Amino acid sequence: MSQVSTSSTSGGGVDDKTYAELQEIAARYPEPRSGLLPMLHLVQSAHGRITPEGIEACADILGISAADVSGVATFYTMYKRRPVGDYHVGVCTNTLCAVMGGDAIFSRLKDHLDVGNDETTADGKVTLEHIECNAACDYAPVMMVNWEFMDNMTPEKATQLVDDLRSGAKVRSTRGPRVVTWRQAERVLAGFPDGLADEGPTAGPASLVGLRIARERGWTAPDGDGSKPAGAIESDASNHAESAAVEESSSSDETAAEKDEGQ
Repeated sequence: MSQVSTSSTSGGGVDDKTYAELQEIAARYPEPRSGLLPMLHLVQSAHGRITPEGIEACADILGISAADVSGVATFYTMYKRRPVGDYHVGVCTNTLCAVMGGDAIFSRLKDHLDVGNDETTADGKVTLEHIECNAACDYAPVMMVNWEFMDNMTPEKATQLVDDLRSGAKVRSTRGPRVVTWRQAERVLAGFPDGLADEGPTAGPASLVGLRIARERGWTAPDGDGSKPAGAIESDASNHAESAAVEESSSSDETAAEKDEGQ
C-alpha cells in the first residue's frame, strides 16, 4: 500500500494525522471495508466536504478503487461534495412535519437566510437543507442542527435559532447536548467521541408515552428465550377469548338475519 499525498488540508490533501486516523478506523473492523462510512465522515471533519484526495486516501487504505468509494459517497445524502457551513440546518419536510408547519419553516428560512436548498450563507455559517425524515414525528415539526434535534418548531423559533447560531450564541438541542460545529459533529460520527453524549435530556415525554402506558397496565417484554411472561400469556388468552366471542356473536347475528330473509 502506497500512501497518497499528505499535503496540507488547505490544498485539499490528506494530512498525516487524518491519514493515521483513517487507518485507525479501518482497523476497528474484521473486514476493513466496513469502516468506509465513518472514514468518509472523518474526511468531512478534516476537509469540510468529501474531497477527491479524501476519496483516494480511503481507497488506498481499504484496497478498493476510488470509484467504489465515490459510489458510496454519492449515494448517501449525509456526504457533501460542496463545502458545508459551520452549522448544517435541516428542516423536515416529510408528510407529517410538512402539514404541521415544516414547509412554512423551510420557506421562511430560505427568505431569512437568502439561500436555497443545500446552499450556504455568504458568511459561511449556515447551510440549509430540507430533510426527508428526522424520525421524530412525535415532536413535529422538527429541525436538526448538525444532527441534533430541535423539536416543536415554528417559523419564528426557527429564525431565532439560525440568528443565534450565526451570532455565536450557545445553542442546545431540545433532546441532546449543546450544539457543536458541523466538522466537530462529523468527527463524532467517525467514531471519536467528544464527551457530550450524556449531556442534556435524551428523551422527552412524547417518546415515553408508550413506556408509561405499559407500566400502568403491567405489560412486559418477552423473556430472553423468546417466551412470553405469564401475565402477557394470560392477557393474550383473554384477548383471544374476547375476539372469539365477538366473532361468534357476529356469526349468530348473520345466521339469524339469513333465516329471516329466507322466511
